[in-house]
Amino acid sequence: MSIFSDLRFMRQVKLPKENNFDLLRFCFAAMVFFVHAYQLSGAPELSIFADLFSSSIAVQCFFVVSGFLIFMSYENSSGLGNYLEKRARRIYPAYFTVVVLSALFCVFVSSYSWVDYYGSIDFYKYLAANLVFLNFIQPSLPGVFAENQLVAVNGALWTLKIEVMFYLSVPLLIWLFRKLGLWQGLLLAYAGSVLYKAWMGQLIDMHGGIYVELQRQLPGQLMYFVAGGALYYYFDQFKARSPQLLLLAVGGLIIEHYLQPGFLHAASLAVIVVYLAFIFKYMGNFGRFGDFSYGVYILHSPILQVLIVYSVFDQPWLAFFVACLLVMVAAYIMWHRVEKPALRSSSHYVKANH
Repeated sequence: MSIFSDLRFMRQVKLPKENNFDLLRFCFAAMVFFVHAYQLSGAPELSIFADLFSSSIAVQCFFVVSGFLIFMSYENSSGLGNYLEKRARRIYPAYFTVVVLSALFCVFVSSYSWVDYYGSIDFYKYLAANLVFLNFIQPSLPGVFAENQLVAVNGALWTLKIEVMFYLSVPLLIWLFRKLGLWQGLLLAYAGSVLYKAWMGQLIDMHGGIYVELQRQLPGQLMYFVAGGALYYYFDQFKARSPQLLLLAVGGLIIEHYLQPGFLHAASLAVIVVYLAFIFKYMGNFGRFGDFSYGVYILHSPILQVLIVYSVFDQPWLAFFVACLLVMVAAYIMWHRVEKPALRSSSHYVKANH
């Protein structure tokens, strides 16, 4: 038995080959894009997107999906290096591309001259910070989007830091599960996340400021990731009781909406997401043309910001449809020229296209 065997929980989970994860991820990315189209442009005509969708819930659903799939990836890896390589191949090439291209080409919308733009320390701080997922250190580029409602070049990238921390936390969580037992470890991690978020909520009420940002960081988001992982490990039990669990989940979200106890939201959301992925009717191989969800997510913000600079959103619906076209074309190119070539041929993301 390899050393890596001691680093996994090694629970055998048989999953249906057909699922709706590709479709769900795309829908979540589209929800974030649509809401940001309204929030960044401030166009009242687009407020319908904020009424219909929640970018926060879409991101939380992403974290649930990550929890389910990343624990699965870890358990199915041949070693720690293999696991980390798979995760790096999936997330970093496209991330690197969007950060570098944004830095290079935003000179065209900067109020700085080319010389001042590329000679500014902020240009290099942006590259250095963002390439290692520390977007909060330098979210803006010199003279770029200064007149927009949000000066950050790509406000959606904050979640990628959390995603990477999720990846790194999995071996530690598995160690915890081995020490305490699977359900005990899952419950402890979940409860710890809930308590952290509640604690930050109290500090927000008293002080506001930085605690708003701290609340949405890793400890506060861990409950969604862990809930997704729990449904992976206990998938057989979930499948056997899925109708009853779905009803409980809907009830849990209703209770959270009105009473906001805080501890039901992640578990309820996870049940609904995994139900839609596996129990709900299979919607077909949505990824056969490419997995565009990641591209849509990391590309939409700078595209919207540029359209705002050029006042395209003076005609909101026209601008929105132009943004949709540009984002989809960019996501298509990103998948076929950057993401897919970086993946192993055995990757699910590549196989789904066949």
